[in-house]
Amino acid sequence: MDNSHSASYQAGEAKGQAQEKGNQMMDKASNAAQSAKESINEAGQQIKAKAQGAADAVKNATGMNK
Repeated sequence: MDNSHSASYQAGEAKGQAQEKGNQMMDKASNAAQSAKESINEAGQQIKAKAQGAADAVKNATGMNK
């Protein structure tokens, strides 16, 4: 290969590697966002269950749960 072909090949290699690195970073960001979403949903479910338990306790204590 002459120098221009070699430089072109190396530029193509660098571009491909940069694209792959970008794709990997996007995958990591997507995974982090999904994990955060799942954590928030789980926390919300726990809060909802505790609130329901508290409401039931109040109903039982006041005799409204009959």
